[in-house]
Amino acid sequence: MSDTYHFPPDLLDLLGDTIPKLTRTKKGVIDFFKGAGVSSNITNDLVRKLNKDKESISKYEIARTILVRLNERGDQTLRERREVLKRVTEFENFSACWENDRLKAKGLVAEIRQIINVKDSFSRMNQERELERQGRIKEKQDKQAAENKRKEELATIKTDLFSLFQETNVHKRGKSLESVLNRLFDVHGILIREAFTVVGNENEGIVEQIDGVIEIDGNLYLVEMKWWEKPLGTGEVSQHLVRVFNRGHSRGIFISNSGYTSAAETTCRESLQRSVVVLCTLEEFVFLLENEIEFKKFLKAKINAAITHKNPFYEPLKHEFV
Repeated sequence: MSDTYHFPPDLLDLLGDTIPKLTRTKKGVIDFFKGAGVSSNITNDLVRKLNKDKESISKYEIARTILVRLNERGDQTLRERREVLKRVTEFENFSACWENDRLKAKGLVAEIRQIINVKDSFSRMNQERELERQGRIKEKQDKQAAENKRKEELATIKTDLFSLFQETNVHKRGKSLESVLNRLFDVHGILIREAFTVVGNENEGIVEQIDGVIEIDGNLYLVEMKWWEKPLGTGEVSQHLVRVFNRGHSRGIFISNSGYTSAAETTCRESLQRSVVVLCTLEEFVFLLENEIEFKKFLKAKINAAITHKNPFYEPLKHEFV
């Protein structure tokens, strides 16, 4: 129901038939509207006409004239229109009606109540639909905003990773690599914990350095990252394998800038009897960033190959993501 035209034609006609039956006199009709807050500038000419000649106008003409004027003034008389409706729908004492009008008045009031209830129901339904529509729009906007933020973060990570290839300080480059890749895991929703150290119980200081921990399909993977000039050998991978084996059901992921020796690959393949271990290269991560490939899918492909085919160094970028 429009605020500007609060009484649609069917309701206006019903009100025009009902209000005159709620009172016995023509003056009573005018008083009904005054009680609803209708100003005298709407009713003055009708009062003058009534005072001059009572027979010149009927109760129904008075009611309909005032109702039409209330409609024509739009939002200016919105409060008065609503008060008229309220007074009619809440009308209970029909003793003031002419005896012959009482049953008819009760029926008309009941009909108006029903119309108002139906229209209110439609209004509520429309409001609910509008709220639902706005909710969907907001949800879509929020998703888009989150995706835009994610892309911005990935772009920053890519820039930071590429800048490391110009870094000559080996120690600084290694620590920065940990930070960049942990941020990358975090953006893809798979990071559990960034780099941390483990201190011994006998005051022996730091006994382990863990570069990060990620979770995939309910399994925890200890991550080891290395940026060396030469391929990682058996000694380097064995240190991390010991950390993995000493943690029960944990698994391991290596990330190397320089690849792995064949001996290191063999060591990891043999270690699959005890736990899942996968080997990655930094080159793969660069490719994933450049081509906006989902990291979980990439890592899952490697994990599946390690479990199913006993291949810790499967390269899905050459087979599944090209």
